[in-house]
Amino acid sequence: MNPVPVSLPFTDRSEAGRRLAERVRPYAVSDPLVLALPRGGVPVGAELARRLDADFDVLVVRKIGLPGHPELGVGAIAEDGRVLFDDLALARMRVPRQALAGTVDAERAELDRRRRVYRGERPPPDIAGRDCVVVDDGVATGGTARAALRMVRQAGPAQLVLAVPVASREAIAMLKEEADAVVVLGVPDNFRAVGEWYRDFDQLSDGHVTAIMSEVGRSHSRPGTARGVRVRAGDVYLDGDLTLPAALRGAVVMAFGEARGDPRWRAIASVLQRAGYATLMLDLLVGEERSSVGGGAATEVLGERLSSAVTWLRRATDAASDPVGVLGSGAGAPAALVTAARRPGDVAAAVVHGGRIDLAEPALPDVRAPVLVMLESRDSFVRELGEWARGRMGGPTDLKVLSGAEELLRGAREWRQVAVEAQDWFDRYLPRGRG
Repeated sequence: MNPVPVSLPFTDRSEAGRRLAERVRPYAVSDPLVLALPRGGVPVGAELARRLDADFDVLVVRKIGLPGHPELGVGAIAEDGRVLFDDLALARMRVPRQALAGTVDAERAELDRRRRVYRGERPPPDIAGRDCVVVDDGVATGGTARAALRMVRQAGPAQLVLAVPVASREAIAMLKEEADAVVVLGVPDNFRAVGEWYRDFDQLSDGHVTAIMSEVGRSHSRPGTARGVRVRAGDVYLDGDLTLPAALRGAVVMAFGEARGDPRWRAIASVLQRAGYATLMLDLLVGEERSSVGGGAATEVLGERLSSAVTWLRRATDAASDPVGVLGSGAGAPAALVTAARRPGDVAAAVVHGGRIDLAEPALPDVRAPVLVMLESRDSFVRELGEWARGRMGGPTDLKVLSGAEELLRGAREWRQVAVEAQDWFDRYLPRGRG
């Protein structure tokens, strides 16, 4: 949980969603899915999904209120039928579960009705292996959100995030145990009710919900489909994957020694595609070079191959009318710097991750494009090596040390930071293409 000082109250739920978006972006990397709790969470989640270019759906959960006092939540029913009671609250009020049987039946019927209205015959979204963001307009007691999070957790998401504009301190303390991350903009000390923190907190109808879902569905676009390409580079051919998003703003060539097929790098490419960048992913090592000590090919050779790929992308497609970005990792990192030095008119920005970037030493003074150096370790020698290389480059540079990134390709979650930092760098320095 990382609440920060914010200006309250929010104008309305849509504004709250827009303000949440940048805080949530680092967690929405792997095929993200925004799941909104209706009704109030739907306009918040819709804005979040638009700005993250994520899939969007509802997650129907009903609060179980105390008989005679429905505003007092003492449990919740999830869409999968699970009933979750707040036994501490019930014990404090000396109310047995059996006394809530009629309320549970009524809320289950209402849940089924809303599910039919909101989703119709459409099946629930796939959750397994995806970054899932559960969204509401605020959290008071946390019972409904807890039921939603437990329901999603059962489906096996890659990462489970709760995102709310405002919440009580007590609810957040409980919910941080249910999610991998909690993003909340405000946790006021004098919290009493969610509606107090919005200027416009009109009650929403089922019609409002279905209209918002329909609109988001029409405007949402998924990244384009990848197609295999072969790029001639001197006396070898490089196999690559080219993806062109519908709304194009620029292009990035992603070069590796032999990591093009790794699912994490493909997820990073997907982040760039959702941001509007065409991506060309390719391995620079070919044939027996992959098993040779040191890669079997000199940095200069790999730089020439990557230069050929940049030239091919700009000439053979309409994806790169403006200079492109290059992202190099492993053996592709020093090659990216060689390419930036040799093709200053074609490369507008570069990101290098790991790799022996000092191997590009002869080319470093000619690198004029802005370069972001991302190191895989906090080891002092590695840091010194990165700073040494930066000091010899001819253009603006920055350096990021990714804590734990030495586990990047073995399952650690720091690879998400690679995606976010790379997109931010290209957003800052690449020419804005057509969109």
